[in-house]
Parts: sequence; C-alpha cells; structure tokens
Amino acid sequence: MKVVTWNINGIRTFRCGIKKTLDALDADIICVQETKVTRDLLDERTAVVDGYNSYFSFSRGRSGYSGVATYCKDSATPFAAEEGLTGLLTNHAGAVGCYGHHSEFTDEELQLLDNEGRAVITQHRVQCSEKIQSVTVINVYCPRADPEKPERKQFKLQFYKLLQARAEAMLKNGSSVIVLGDVNTSHRPIDHCDPNEIDDFEDNPGRKWLNSFLSDDNVSPSADFPHSGKFVDTFRFFHPTRTGAFTCWSTLTGARRTNYGTRIDYIFADNRLAKEQFVAADIMPEVEGSDHCPVWGSLRCSLLPNSKPPSLATCYLPEFAGKQQKLSRFLVKVDQKSCRSESKGALPGSQEEAERRENINVTGTKRIMRTESVNQTSKKSKTAKTSSKPQGNLLAFFKPKNEKALGSSENSLKSSPIRDERAPHVSSELHNATEDPTTQGEHLSAQTCNARGDKGASFGFWKSVLHGPPPRPACKVHGEPCVLRTVKKDGPNVGRQFFVCARPQGHAANPEARCNFFAWVDRGK
Repeated sequence: MKVVTWNINGIRTFRCGIKKTLDALDADIICVQETKVTRDLLDERTAVVDGYNSYFSFSRGRSGYSGVATYCKDSATPFAAEEGLTGLLTNHAGAVGCYGHHSEFTDEELQLLDNEGRAVITQHRVQCSEKIQSVTVINVYCPRADPEKPERKQFKLQFYKLLQARAEAMLKNGSSVIVLGDVNTSHRPIDHCDPNEIDDFEDNPGRKWLNSFLSDDNVSPSADFPHSGKFVDTFRFFHPTRTGAFTCWSTLTGARRTNYGTRIDYIFADNRLAKEQFVAADIMPEVEGSDHCPVWGSLRCSLLPNSKPPSLATCYLPEFAGKQQKLSRFLVKVDQKSCRSESKGALPGSQEEAERRENINVTGTKRIMRTESVNQTSKKSKTAKTSSKPQGNLLAFFKPKNEKALGSSENSLKSSPIRDERAPHVSSELHNATEDPTTQGEHLSAQTCNARGDKGASFGFWKSVLHGPPPRPACKVHGEPCVLRTVKKDGPNVGRQFFVCARPQGHAANPEARCNFFAWVDRGK
C-alpha cells in the first residue's frame, strides 16, 4: 500500500493530463490540497478519471480558494468516505462517522471550520498478515496563520484541535489512522531553512500543537521537544537527522533553486501503524508543477477494495452521472452572514495574491464573457453590429498623419520582444511586491519613436504617457543588473518602486543566493 500527499496549488497543475500525473505518482491513494476549484467549475475530466474514484471537498462562498481531493485507485476503493471534520456536511449513506467531542466549539465555529473545503476522509480495509483491519485516511489542508489577521491565528488553532479530536476518536474506535496533507507549520528547526530568523521559534502555537499531536517515538534523542501525542511523523521516523528536506518554497523569490524552504507537508500515522506497517517514507523534490512537492509513504499491508465507491464519489454527481438535475439543485440556501463576513477581507490562504488572480480569471472573466454574450444577442441588430467591431488599441487614439508610418510601427511592435524579468521579494514588509510592468512601456515608446523617425517630441510625449522606468543599477555584491519591483502590500509604502538583487532567495552563506542590495526609486524620477 502506498499513499501520496501533494499541495498542487491549483487544479491547473493537472491540465497536461490528470491521469498521466496520477499514474506517474504511482500510489494507491493520492491526496491533493489547494485545488482552488468549486463544484460548478469542476470538469468531468478532473472529476472522473479512468482507473480511479475521487472525492472532493469544496470551499463554500469563495471560488478559486482552498479545496482538497482524494483519488483512490479502483483497487483501493474505500468502503466509506465523507467531507469535512465536523459531520455537518454529511447527509448521505456511506459516511465514516465517529466525530469525537465538540464541547469546546460553538455551532457557528464548527460550521465555519468546515466551510472552506479543507478535509476529505476515506476509510479502507487492509490485509495485515492474516488480519483484516480498517485504515482511515484524513486528507487535510490546514489554514495559514496570517500575522496581520489575529482571527486567522485562532481559526488555525481551532482547526488543529478539531483535527486532533477527530483523528483520536477514530483511533479510539479501533481504526488505524493516517493524517496527511499540508499542515502549514514546520515542526522543528531542522524542518526550516533559517529558524534563527524567527523569534521564539519553539513557542509558536502551531509547533506546540504538533508536540501534543506527535509522540516521542519518532523524535531523535538529541531533540529537546516534549511530545505526548499518539501519532508519528513518518518521514522523521525513517530520516531523523536529514537536513534540507523541504517540501515548500516561495515561487516569488525563486527559492527552490537554492533549496531555501520549509517542510510543512506530512504523512502522520498512529504509533502502532507506523511501527508495524510502514516500511518507507520520503519526499519528492524533483517533482515540479507547484510551490510544494509530493510526499509519499509505503506500507507492507495490502488494500482490499470495496465493490463500489461510497456515495461521496464524484462519479455519482448528477452532472457526471448523466442524470437530469432538479431545479432545487440550483436553489441552495446560503448562509448570508458567513458570506458577508468572509468577503470583507483579503483571502487568507497560503497563496493570497495568486488566489486573488485565480479568482478573477475563473469567476470574473468567464462569467462576464457569458453575460456579455447574452446581452449582445438580446440587443437590436444595429447595436450588435456596432459592438462586433474589434476594440482599438492604444495606438489608435494617437494616429499620425502618415498611415504608412503607423503600419510599419505596428509591425515593429509585433516583432519586438518584451523582457520578462522575475525576482524575489526582499522582506516581510514588501512580500507583496511585484515586477513593474512599465518596462513594457519603455519598449513600446522606444519602438514607436524609432518607427516614426521622430526622436524628439514624440519620445517625450510617449514617455510622459507610459512613464518608462529608471535605469537599473547593479547590485554591489554580484555587479549584476537589479530588478525593479513595486510594493503591493497596504501601508505607507504601497505603490513605491525599488530595486533588489535579481538572484533567487537563499541562505546568507550561499554565494548563489541574492545579496541584500536594496534601493528605493526616487519619486522624482
């Protein structure tokens, strides 16, 4: 039996061929997190894969955010499956059950904890020697604690407590338990690229929870963390002292090239299962496509498939089962209060800016296009004829007298390469900075002026319109051209531009990593 967990950072990771990707991972049970897809946007190619049965949990109220899915080979079909940790989302036969005590949570807290699509649970039968037993696999995408949103810190800790209560209840009920996924906390200093840069590393609430969740059995003798839990970190069980074993890297800073990351993706197993059945566990940093890499674990026991998938399987959804849907399917009652509260702030996910862009691309562009097409067909023919004309570009508003010159200018623009320069952010204050698009304006103004042969007034005009960027300085350590960035994070410096070293982020002792060069752009330039 082999299990794999992978934060795929968007279902788009599978667009090159989901079956091919699943087959390449070569596992019986594949758990993915951060699918960023809601049910209305889930396509059949992703939901129903030949040779697999799948189970999804979707975020409610937010599109392009969170979400987890579990794919099981047909030879590993579970006998029970359900969405969420609380049981509030379970209204079908074939649920897993056994929820534990929720006395410390309010009903509203429980609903919100399961509202973001962060857990799928499948239960399997396995053959261990001559004994048949059940193994419960809990696939989770734990929340990120946004330092600027105290309520999210509390939300994360509540999710941890709920997860622990459910896992231990399963264990107490007689099932072996595997908890796997993106936990969003690096456990020990060895699991972080630069723990000395973090104040009170050991006092972090997430790490304290991991200490209570994990047992001492998988910690090397040199570790000074007290542990009292019932579960084992299977990777550290087999590799107690391996360094540089990271599973997540910042894509904004290019940190994967210097292996400047953290280990926040885990496969936890109860003590008995880890000791008696696990034979290996490791990470797969060579697998790209996301800001995370897969993690796998192998057990000596063999899976016994159920005769058919449980009710939660996506193959039973009406849109994929070839059944006509009832009108009531589209009239779902929504908790308006929770939706309003969720929409007030920025998305709290691990890829906040990326999720915001994903949200725009998926729900904004596609749905607006559909609305426009309906409106256009309902308009009078005269209006439709007018709206069908192609939209002009910026050059159309500044037509020169010589149309032939403009034509040569546009041809020149089409053949002009526009440089795409990507670079890391420089600090926590500026982590939302992005590359400045005005570099493209500089190319456009130069090409237009050359084509028209007017290097005087025209150049000044275009530069005043497009605001070409200032010349790039060289960083002091490497002597290489810097990259221009713009602060996107709210605060006193929002909108300001600055230059930083173009190399990827890395440890200060790594000569291939970026240096600490930083320079604000003079507002007057």
